Amino acid sequence: MKTYKLAVAGGGSTYTPGIIRSLMDRLEDLPLSEIRFYDIDGERQSKVVVAAKAVIEEYTDKIKVIDTTDPQTAFEDVDFVFAQMRVGKYAMRELDEKIPLSHHVVGQETCGPGGLAYGLRTISPMIELIDYVEKYAKETAWIVNYSNPASIVAEGVRKLRPNSRVLNICDMPVATMRNIAAILGVEREELDVDYFGLNHFGWFTSIKVDGVERLPEIREHVYKHGLLTEDVSKIDYRHADSSWIKTFKNIKLIMDHFPEYLPNPYLQYYLFPDHIVETSNKEYTRANEVMDGREKTLFDTVDKYEETGILEDSFAVGVHGTFIVDVTVSLAQNLGKRYLVMVENNGTIPNLPNDAMIEVPALITSDGPKPEFVGDIPYFYKAMIDQQLASEKILVQAIVEGSYEKALQAFTLNKTLPSAKVAKAVLDDLIEANKEFWPTLTKEYKEGVLV
Repeated sequence: MKTYKLAVAGGGSTYTPGIIRSLMDRLEDLPLSEIRFYDIDGERQSKVVVAAKAVIEEYTDKIKVIDTTDPQTAFEDVDFVFAQMRVGKYAMRELDEKIPLSHHVVGQETCGPGGLAYGLRTISPMIELIDYVEKYAKETAWIVNYSNPASIVAEGVRKLRPNSRVLNICDMPVATMRNIAAILGVEREELDVDYFGLNHFGWFTSIKVDGVERLPEIREHVYKHGLLTEDVSKIDYRHADSSWIKTFKNIKLIMDHFPEYLPNPYLQYYLFPDHIVETSNKEYTRANEVMDGREKTLFDTVDKYEETGILEDSFAVGVHGTFIVDVTVSLAQNLGKRYLVMVENNGTIPNLPNDAMIEVPALITSDGPKPEFVGDIPYFYKAMIDQQLASEKILVQAIVEGSYEKALQAFTLNKTLPSAKVAKAVLDDLIEANKEFWPTLTKEYKEGVLV
């Protein structure tokens, strides 16, 4: 029986134990001989690996586990790499959220200026990871990338390493489908959906079960309850914190204005930034919620396990873990399963640029994703996507060129920022906060207003 070697880049993530449990649940479909954990923060990773090993031992004693900070040890001869980097960890996420909010602008980790800041931190480490994998791993190895902000990371990879074997994915559409399925009283796998957009910036245009269109039913439900069941306890939410409940409720606000399609929940930040800021706690953001919740729970659980040998059931499999394993099984076994992933457009949506990194249904084969033709999209959605796409593409240009002006253009174009003046103020504060992480951004005009 063929077995695989898999590396987890960003092994110190709080999501790691849940992903490992999902891998263990699918060992018959993806038999593993080795799992290697790689992180630049070895101390943090080693704590997480304690939990990951305990999960593995519940299932098998035949998988070799390696905990390392050395790229060659991590990636040599592996078949798959799961990438889930968080550059700067939660301390920088907190600044990504709170600095924009201090300017009365959306503070969110992947959308708006916080997402642009996160992208400026992540592109170079992602390229470094690709180079390590291409140097040490098998030629056929795939990187399945969960690293945020996924749309900007995907554009950076397309621009800088266009021939790399990277499959960029996100669990937000899958989490949305989980809620849809719960509302309809079916399993998520029974849904047949159509979707188009950029990552964290897209729309469901069809939701079918057994060939029957159910989008009108979902539309009516959203008008009353948002994208939540009437009894929210009936859904096993990975996004269980109050901020996520609020996010799924806000889908009602979006559809009250634009009822044609079901939006990705993150569109709230672009369509209603004023409302989001007004209802945000500038002193206690999502980063604080995660640090006090999921992060604390994980490390408390590890400490208790090391003291008592008892591993509490804190690592249930959610859509985050199941989705990355689902697409990897389809890659490994050439199944051609249909999932929503990020691909280079190349005519999939003819009235968008060919080099746009879009999120659409695709068949996942051993040669990578094969996107389904979507066709032209209505002008309103195209115009919104064009603006967001420009912001993301210009940001990657800023990284490549080390250009302050390009960074300012990217911030100014982002729909969450009300003016160039505010964009510059937020950018300048984020530059100061990110000195350790961002490339140097040079101001080109020494005699002009820019300086």
